[in-house]
Amino acid sequence: MKRLLVAAGGGGDAITAAMVHAALYGPDTPALVLTYAWERLVVDPVPGPRGAADFTGTLTPAPGLTLITPRSAPKAPAGSLLPRLAAQLRPALGLLDPYGGTAGLARQIEAAARWCEADRIDLVDVGGDIVARGDEPTLRSPLGDALALAACAATGIPTTVYVAGPGLDNEVPLPLLRPRLGEPALTLTPEDTDGVLAVFDWHPSEAGAVLVAAARGVRGVCGTRDAPRPLVLDESARQVHRLTGEEALRLNPLARALGPCRSLEAAEEVSREVCGFSEIARERRRAEAAPAVPSPRLPADPGTLLARYGEWERSRRAEGLDYVTTRRITEELALTPVEAAGLHRSLRAQAPPRHVPPLWRLAGA
Repeated sequence: MKRLLVAAGGGGDAITAAMVHAALYGPDTPALVLTYAWERLVVDPVPGPRGAADFTGTLTPAPGLTLITPRSAPKAPAGSLLPRLAAQLRPALGLLDPYGGTAGLARQIEAAARWCEADRIDLVDVGGDIVARGDEPTLRSPLGDALALAACAATGIPTTVYVAGPGLDNEVPLPLLRPRLGEPALTLTPEDTDGVLAVFDWHPSEAGAVLVAAARGVRGVCGTRDAPRPLVLDESARQVHRLTGEEALRLNPLARALGPCRSLEAAEEVSREVCGFSEIARERRRAEAAPAVPSPRLPADPGTLLARYGEWERSRRAEGLDYVTTRRITEELALTPVEAAGLHRSLRAQAPPRHVPPLWRLAGA
């Protein structure tokens, strides 16, 4: 028997599901995490989620269930970090393919439950957009979470929803989330992060990284990329809230409306009707507007990089930030992988080290 967890969104939720599993059942308890291959354009240049047909090297241990393994690979030009996650996370990883809509996802979850011999589902979300009403002005990506919630409800299998790190995805403001979530059910500890900490050496999930930092005792104000406000790392940032599937469904109008959907295209149209936008359409526009691949350039020397970083760092401190994510540093300074690795080495060598895994402490913080 394996515990069955469903990651409500993309890679960050799969990592969070592994942490919540460790907290609830212990890291060595057998488990399967079902997750989308729906990753940001920095990872996958093709808009929208990837389906089972977009991968090679998967396993099909039962009809309707696709497992991602370290030997799996996305078919070009698509990209995915799921095979690397499969190599590092303790739970096995299964693929959620949303192209059959709510009905198709429900069949996949049912197949996974039979294979796991599981009589219940743990549905895990980092941040809280799984209980979004749809009209929050900062809401950006409600569709995957709502589809997962609708599909779990359609199976009829008892489902518990866990929301970890409320507000950490910067989608639903914390004052709106608190009355919807109630009191926390558990608090993540440093030990719960042991199995995922090394993932953030290469994985870009910012909500996941901030959650791990909070669970490991980091406190202060953290800046993430392209966010409406900085995040406050306090005790609430490492708490996990528990709802029944029925309670979450009552709070999420989009999930309720997605019940009859039998295709991703139909689900996208429902999202337009309920929320006023389609996140897949936004991804298409961003992909079309993305610049051409730049010409190779020689990496900047370490001294120049540190000087650029120092000027940028002073500006971030002036904003009141204590910490920043790896992704914010890399993207705002437009670093190549070689430059990013060199800058990280320089910052780690400083005393005290600036790396507070998986975040970076700004000077003077």
